[in-house]
Amino acid sequence: MKPDSGPKGIGRRGLLVGGFGGLAAGGLVSGLSVDAAHREREASAGSKIAQSHYEFYDQPHPVGVSTIPQQYSVFMAFDLTLATAQDLQVLLARWSAAIDQLMQGNSIGQVEPEHEQSVATDTGEALGLGPNNLTVTVGFGPGMFDGRFGLAAKRPKKLAKLPKFSSDRLDPAVCDGDISLQACADDPQVAYHAIRDLARMARGSATTKWTVMGFGKASAQGGQETPRNLLGYKDGTRNVSTDPDHEKFVWVGDDDVAWMRGGTYQISRKIQMFIEIWDADRVSDQNEVFGRFKVSGAPLSGHAEFDTPDFHAKGADGDPVIPVNSHVALSAPENNGGVKILRRPYNYTDGINSDGQLDAGLHFLAYVNDPQHFITLQDRLGASDMLNEYIAHRGSAIFAVPPNPARGSFIGRELFG
Repeated sequence: MKPDSGPKGIGRRGLLVGGFGGLAAGGLVSGLSVDAAHREREASAGSKIAQSHYEFYDQPHPVGVSTIPQQYSVFMAFDLTLATAQDLQVLLARWSAAIDQLMQGNSIGQVEPEHEQSVATDTGEALGLGPNNLTVTVGFGPGMFDGRFGLAAKRPKKLAKLPKFSSDRLDPAVCDGDISLQACADDPQVAYHAIRDLARMARGSATTKWTVMGFGKASAQGGQETPRNLLGYKDGTRNVSTDPDHEKFVWVGDDDVAWMRGGTYQISRKIQMFIEIWDADRVSDQNEVFGRFKVSGAPLSGHAEFDTPDFHAKGADGDPVIPVNSHVALSAPENNGGVKILRRPYNYTDGINSDGQLDAGLHFLAYVNDPQHFITLQDRLGASDMLNEYIAHRGSAIFAVPPNPARGSFIGRELFG
């Protein structure tokens, strides 16, 4: 395509005639140089992100949990079809070796085999893209410990199917699973490639049960600016962020089975948002639903996003400034015995539903060292959260996420002997 010769509405002749034309031309040249420099800086930053990577082996905690959230996520849950514990070990060992290669930005085998009749080991769509901060997180569902593989005695003490909450409208097609994989990366094709090739490796051993593709991380960690969910509100302002809070609320300690020490429990909830209904509501009501101002993210009792909410503040009418059944009030640690959970959700969209409405929402992912913390919060939210008028919980699952393996081992190795 022919490059743009200048701003629209100014012809070549106009740039060349008269003193004003000369000044204009000089200004444009300068502007183009600045723009080119800006593009060069963006390209350089993009290249650094593309080549940035995390390590898989020899980490004290599972990757993709306290890791600074990447821009894209692909989550897939499987049901196991293999027959023996030995078969399961082989799958987990092959996955571990492949995950390490993928997180380095490498292929997991030949993309174009020498023999033209051979099937490629790696599907190839991530060639040249770089690792892009890819992380792959593996979770074990309750079904893995149901006796099929002789692992009942190794079942994590707190791993049990989540109860049904009062606001649930669950679809079994997007619930539960024996094992989960989540790939997160700063390039959507890198994340998709990882899950695609790992799922391909599992053929004959597991079947895909459900999947969610996420974008635009919906909660901040590690000093990131707080992103927004699809309802337009900042999400995760008071998220777990300090090492002491991670130790207290996220990482499993000595009170569970030995192989889970340093790991965590992963809660998955697929939450549909009734976007058209929400968009028709006045913003003042939306603010009360969340208990925060839409633009600034500040609590209704404050002025800035990170102001601590004052749940005792009263308005001129004598009512609480932050409604007692607002989302913030019901989920705040001050109102739940200090309980916190680590949020790491992603927005999702599945296009248009059968009613012609936008099928979109939040793939809510939380990490806790005690699932009861999430259950306590969701019991309160499910019973009286003002937000329930605009959302429906469609999917629900829980997985135990072990710490990453040492090099030379594989994820979950301690389960087998």
